[in-house]
Amino acid sequence: MNLFQLGDASYGGFGSAPKFPNAANISFLFRYAKLTGLSKFNEFALKTLNKMARGGIFDQIGGGFHRYSTDAKWLVPHFEKMLYDNALIPVNYVEAYQITKDPFYLEVLNKTLDFVLREMTAKNGGFYSAYDADSEGVEGKFYVWKKSNIKVILGDDADLFCLYYDVTDGGNWEGNNILCNNINISAVSFHFGMPEEKIKKILTMCSQKLLKSRSMRVAPGLDDKILTSWNALMITAFAKGYGVTGDTKYLDAAKNCVHFIETTLLINDKLLRTSKNGITKIDGYLEDYSYFANALLDVFEVEPESKYLDLALKLGNYLVDHFWDSESSSFFMTSDNHEKLIIRPKSNYDLSLPSGNSVSCSVMLRLYHLTHDEKFLKIATQIMESQAQIAAENPFGFGYLLNTIYTYLQKPTEITIINPENSEITKFLHSKFLPESILVTIHNKEQLDKLAKFQFFAGKTFSEKTSVFVCKDFTCSLPLQSIPEINLNL
Repeated sequence: MNLFQLGDASYGGFGSAPKFPNAANISFLFRYAKLTGLSKFNEFALKTLNKMARGGIFDQIGGGFHRYSTDAKWLVPHFEKMLYDNALIPVNYVEAYQITKDPFYLEVLNKTLDFVLREMTAKNGGFYSAYDADSEGVEGKFYVWKKSNIKVILGDDADLFCLYYDVTDGGNWEGNNILCNNINISAVSFHFGMPEEKIKKILTMCSQKLLKSRSMRVAPGLDDKILTSWNALMITAFAKGYGVTGDTKYLDAAKNCVHFIETTLLINDKLLRTSKNGITKIDGYLEDYSYFANALLDVFEVEPESKYLDLALKLGNYLVDHFWDSESSSFFMTSDNHEKLIIRPKSNYDLSLPSGNSVSCSVMLRLYHLTHDEKFLKIATQIMESQAQIAAENPFGFGYLLNTIYTYLQKPTEITIINPENSEITKFLHSKFLPESILVTIHNKEQLDKLAKFQFFAGKTFSEKTSVFVCKDFTCSLPLQSIPEINLNL
C-alpha cells in the first residue's frame, strides 16, 4: 500500500483517528516530489504541516506539539508533550520553508524550538523527556480556555483574538476552547478594518499575555530524565533550525547538549542511555549511538570543528565493531558487550521514532562521503539492498530508510562554503531544499587546516572572499563566487 492510499485528502496526515505526526514520511514525500517532479506529493505534505500547525495539536501560544490528535482534524490532542516529537517535527518545517520560502513555516519552527529552550532545557544543556497530559488530575486543563477568561485578560483585544483562534462561548471541547486557527489574517484584517501587520502585532501581544497568565496555573508533571537518543534528535533539530534562521541561540543549544552528552554520558568510549539527578545508567542501545553520531554530523555541517567529525567517526566505527550483524546485513539493537540478553533483538521499522538501523545506514553513507572509507559505503549499501523491497512494499514503516535510499540514488552533492562572509550566498544555500547534499560551512583557515586529513576537504584552500565548491561523483567545480554560477552547478 502506498503512502497516498493512507493519506487523508481533507486534513492531511495518514489514517483517520487517532492521528500521529509522521515526520519521516513527510520528509520522504518532499523528496519524492523532487525526484518525480510531481507537485501533488509536496502539496499533500504541506497541507499536513499546515493543518497540524493551525490545529490544537500545536500549542498556539506556547509553541511545541502535543503527542497526537484524537480526531482526524488535528483539533483535540492527547495533551502530552514529548521531546522526540518536538525534535522530529521541526525538521519538516525547515524543509517546508526551504521549498516554499513561506515565513509561516519559520514561525512554527521558531515557536517550537523556543518552547524547548524555555521549558524542556536543563541547566546542564540536556533536554528533558516529556510533559504529562494532565494537571490537577484533568487532561488538558493547563492548555484550554473559557472565552470569559480570555476577555478578562485581553480586554478590548479579546474579540480579535477569539475570532482568529476560533474561541466561542460554548467551546470546541467539553465546554472549553482548544486554541486553533481556521481563518486567514486577511479575513481578520477585513473584519476589523486594520492592516495585517497591526493584526499580527496584536495577536503576538495577546499570546504573550495569555502565556504569562497560563504560567500561573498548576503545570503538568515533568519527566526530567535525559535520554541520549532523544537529546540527539533535539540536537539535529537545533542544528537545522540554526541553518535556516541563522539564530545563534539554536546553535548554542545544540553545542551545549553535545558537550553534556560527551562529558556525562560517554564513558570510556561507551554511551550510556539515561541521566537523572546526576545519576547516569544503562548501556546505550543502537538508537543512542546512531542518533548521536547523526546529530554530530548535523552540528559539524554548520560548525565544522574537527572534534565533531572525529567523534562521529569514532561512534561510527563503534557501531560497526559492536552492533553490526554481517549475516543478516543489519544492526543489532544491543552491542556485543551489552548486558547479556537471551536474544539480541532487532527493529527495522521507522514509526514514531526512526529505527536505529535506518539512522545507522544514513550515518554510514554520510561518513563515507566525508572520509571515503569504503567500509562505511559497503555497510550502508548492504542495509539498503537487504531492506529496499520491504521498504517499497510498506513505505509507511520505512520513511527514514527511504530518505537514505533517495540520497544514495541521487549521489550526494558535496557542497563546501569557504568563508561565509557573503551572507547572501550562505543564506541562499541554507534556504534551498537540497536533501541529497552534504553542505559544510568553513568559517576560518584553522578549521580547514584541521580537516585537510579528510578526503571531502582535499584540495580546498581558504580564501578572503566567499567561495563555494560543488562536487558530484568525486568531481569538483572551480571555486564559485556568485549565486547564479552556484545555482548552475547544483
